[in-house]
Amino acid sequence: MQFKTPLLRGRLVKRYKRFLADVILDDGREITATCPNTGSMMGLSQPGLAVWLSESASPTRKYAHTWELVELGDGKSRSFVGINTSHPNAIVSEAVTEGLIAPLSGYASMRREVKYGQSSRIDLLLEDPAKGLAYVEIKNVHLLREAGLAEFPDSKTERGVKHLAELTEMIRAGHRAVMIYLIQRGDAARFRPARDIDPKYADALSAARSAGVEAYAITCRLTPEAITVDRILPAIE
Repeated sequence: MQFKTPLLRGRLVKRYKRFLADVILDDGREITATCPNTGSMMGLSQPGLAVWLSESASPTRKYAHTWELVELGDGKSRSFVGINTSHPNAIVSEAVTEGLIAPLSGYASMRREVKYGQSSRIDLLLEDPAKGLAYVEIKNVHLLREAGLAEFPDSKTERGVKHLAELTEMIRAGHRAVMIYLIQRGDAARFRPARDIDPKYADALSAARSAGVEAYAITCRLTPEAITVDRILPAIE
């Protein structure tokens, strides 16, 4: 997924009201940006962090800037973390179209945001005359509390538990169901549910996998120009 316009770098002053962030851009401007992330953003919202923002020319937007990336490290060695939770569906669907996610390859067609379950929409529905239907739910991951270990969620998520139950129902109906954890960072080598943050979600994931729901954790390559999938991690703990 390419960013549509060049990103602007700055320093985070504060994140507040969940959806807003004050930033001092590198050119000296002080702006308020939209924060497209409802989670806790644990470890990624401390004042002073380097951040990257996209800018919209739309005259109807109250805030022209959107927070996209957090930059970690220093000038010699830096890495990026994607915090925009509206991007994972586009990143994964693009990768599926290009055949970059082997477990999801070989389907004749793909649709996004298809109604299913109890008033829900599946992120991706893959369809094929021979393979049948594959219901794919995508979750954004950026929590890293231990070096190399990505975790989800970073706050309690009743909605996430509901999605796992609905995927399980698709298995019982004779379809394929897949949970994708898209890790918007490149420094993860392992993945596990954050049981101490949301034990109900961890239990729900275990139950769903036992019922036949597949689960894959996928890392990303991130730059201020683009975010693309990198690799599937070997196992979910």
